[in-house]
Amino acid sequence: MSPKISETFRRLELIEHGAMVVNDQRIEWVGAESEISSQYPDRRFDITVAAKGGVVTPGLVDPHTHPIFAATREHEFYLRNAGKSYMEIAAAGGGIRNSVRKTRAASFDQLCQKAVRFLDQMLKSGTTTIEAKSGYGLSTKAELKSLEVIHWLNDNHPIDLIPTFMGAHEFPDEYRDNREGYVRLLIDEMIPEVAHSKLAVFCDIFTEAGVFDLDQSRRIMTAAKGHGLKLRFHAEELKSIGGAELAAEMGAISADHLVFITDTGIAKMAEAGTIAILLPATTFFLGHKEYAPARKMIDQGVAVALATDFNPGSSCTTSLPAVMTVAAIYLKMTAEEILNAVTFNSACSLGLQKDIGSLQPGKLADFVIWDVENYEQIPYLFAQNPVRSVFKRGRQVV
Repeated sequence: MSPKISETFRRLELIEHGAMVVNDQRIEWVGAESEISSQYPDRRFDITVAAKGGVVTPGLVDPHTHPIFAATREHEFYLRNAGKSYMEIAAAGGGIRNSVRKTRAASFDQLCQKAVRFLDQMLKSGTTTIEAKSGYGLSTKAELKSLEVIHWLNDNHPIDLIPTFMGAHEFPDEYRDNREGYVRLLIDEMIPEVAHSKLAVFCDIFTEAGVFDLDQSRRIMTAAKGHGLKLRFHAEELKSIGGAELAAEMGAISADHLVFITDTGIAKMAEAGTIAILLPATTFFLGHKEYAPARKMIDQGVAVALATDFNPGSSCTTSLPAVMTVAAIYLKMTAEEILNAVTFNSACSLGLQKDIGSLQPGKLADFVIWDVENYEQIPYLFAQNPVRSVFKRGRQVV
């Protein structure tokens, strides 16, 4: 189960002039620097790293990304700025289907090379773990290829990638007039293949008007759950159709976007312990005016995480610090809530809170040293990158 929101998530455990001891990739001890000599009277440390007055936080956790694609869609960015809507562009063959055509044509190596470039940028911004979705293949072969790319990246890049199958991202060109046929393909072939291959931990779906309706979503996600995949939902991004309520009802670990969530949806998510993953950079990048009601969710007991929604069309940013700034301005979240939302709450949304998300003994030594005077400056320093260094499993990677 996910955490219930509490005062713990609205404040930070701060240690002034703190110190940390790392042994064999994990944190062994955390406390005041003045206590090290009494804690380790006879121990000599192999390596000592000085924060030099900076702030140390857990490595950032990005719980919603779409990093496997063949090409960006900057042309659509300018079409939207000229007045075309997201749905108009999609209806004309752009959007997700545009990415699908190019991703299907790309080789495994091309997709790996493209993704590494963006993962490097994430790492430099302090991100040490991400959730990574497929979803630009929309055929059994292409979706499996995307998930295999994610596994290769997980083995060959410092960032840990948690794989999510998202074959239910859109209806591909060849199934535009046979939507039931694609739903059956997902249920009868794609989900069983993904589960059998053990290529994904989660299954996600775009539950939205014009994409997968509530009945289709329920059928697809019931199949995914039956094959042992954990559930995540894209819900209420463009309008409210009850996706948040369905996510809560089905025991999803998260519902994401939630711009148009209703009071009933908030209450159902709070009751079920479903985490809200909010993506304010997407609203900003699309030029929309309405943001997810983060304050109402937090005040009513929903645990909130923040993510980049990094993708080639609607949110082409790899920077969680940039998302933190947008969350402060438009979601009205406090610095404490924001930092919890990109560390511990995000870790909970991936089921990884025992290993990452906070600096505690026994957890992986994933941490960031920030060149700031205090933690409130991290969201405040807009469009800057105050990361001084990044450590993954105790090894300096930036």
